[in-house]
Amino acid sequence: MELDMTRGRPAGLIFRFVLPIVAGNVLQQFYNMVDAIIVGRFVGSQALAAVGATSTIVFLIIGFMTGMTSGFSVITSQRFGAGDIRGMKRSVGNGAVLSILITIFLTIVSTAGMRGLLTLMNTPADIFEDAHRYIWIICAGLWANVLYNLLASFLRSVGNSKVPLYFLALSAACNVVLDLLFVICFKMGVAGAAWATVISQGVSGILCLLYIGKAVPLLHPERDQWRINSVDTRTQISIGIPMALQFSITAAGTIIMQSALNLFGSTAVAAYTAAGKLQSVASQPLASMGQALATYAGQNSGKGDWGRIRQGVRAAVAMSTAYAVIGGIILVLAAPFGVRLFVSENLDQIMGYAQTYINICVLFFIPLGLIFIFRNILQGCGYGFLPMMGGVVELASRLVAAVIAVRLNSYVGVCMCDASAWLTAGLFLLGAYWYTMQGIIRKENLKTMRSVNG
Repeated sequence: MELDMTRGRPAGLIFRFVLPIVAGNVLQQFYNMVDAIIVGRFVGSQALAAVGATSTIVFLIIGFMTGMTSGFSVITSQRFGAGDIRGMKRSVGNGAVLSILITIFLTIVSTAGMRGLLTLMNTPADIFEDAHRYIWIICAGLWANVLYNLLASFLRSVGNSKVPLYFLALSAACNVVLDLLFVICFKMGVAGAAWATVISQGVSGILCLLYIGKAVPLLHPERDQWRINSVDTRTQISIGIPMALQFSITAAGTIIMQSALNLFGSTAVAAYTAAGKLQSVASQPLASMGQALATYAGQNSGKGDWGRIRQGVRAAVAMSTAYAVIGGIILVLAAPFGVRLFVSENLDQIMGYAQTYINICVLFFIPLGLIFIFRNILQGCGYGFLPMMGGVVELASRLVAAVIAVRLNSYVGVCMCDASAWLTAGLFLLGAYWYTMQGIIRKENLKTMRSVNG
């Protein structure tokens, strides 16, 4: 089920490849969304706020690991595109060992420091203990998330975006069943929702592992390749860590925003949580387009076909812009019904907060799509620094907006944190892509001239 993206019409290839990724990303959002819905409906709005108060921390930690594992697989897709099968297998073994070591370290640090971080974020006292209980379990089960995302990244690097979707769908169903069992039947509260998420993610990761072991020999490292290789480590770290830090820098900005939001109390946090879940689901096609382009760019840069990469970017921008308009309109219209899935109390007040956030966000879906496209195309080509700086731009923009919102005591100002970050980072990454491509074109032209004259 491998897909060679170095041949064929770029728009059709990207569209076909991105559809399973969209479905998979929506299912991953479904994990936390189901947690929030069941907790909000059957435990209460304060419990929903507790889960929501940790969402930015989840993004910080899980985002770091997702960025890292995606970065580790870039070299795999480049070697697949270049036909270097032995080098590709070696990158899989090296990436797996690095992931294990980093996961152990982050699990220890995150579980030990979580209470202090929640305090620093102004987490309301009435939801503090539930928030700590939920996020501590998620962090303790970090291995499950890493296992799935690493193996799914390796499968996508060889053009297989369907199998990770199948296993994720199965584990999403498992999550629903376990949520209902733990939260409603066993009365475990937010802890039950967290355990349901970790167990379900573990199921999807183990299924990916079994599938690769049985059906994808391209991703089987040789016995002597299950170790740290200095060359591959330098390459994977140089790509993976900037990608991970870019996620973390962006997450740090959302933590600043969450800290400002927490000052408005648990009702505002509950409303933002519900609206944020809906916005996250609606924006997944934009994020998925970026993931598809990372594989597309990796394979074609491995082959050295830069003109084809630019063709793919043009097609992706057109598709992303069209979806941003259509998806934004649908989200605004569907928001009142969607919010009701999460809460059954304080509905009028929560609905006002939630609709305000959504109405602002959809106006900036187009630059959000540009962030995903240009960030991932650069990362897929092996450039880590400029995408990471895009995260710095997001952080700075959110910080400024959050400070202004706190000074003005404005909930609308808090909602503008995302919007301002998307606009500034989208424009920055557009410029970064243009600058990088111009440099590549100059180098290619110089090579051509030398070969002609030589």
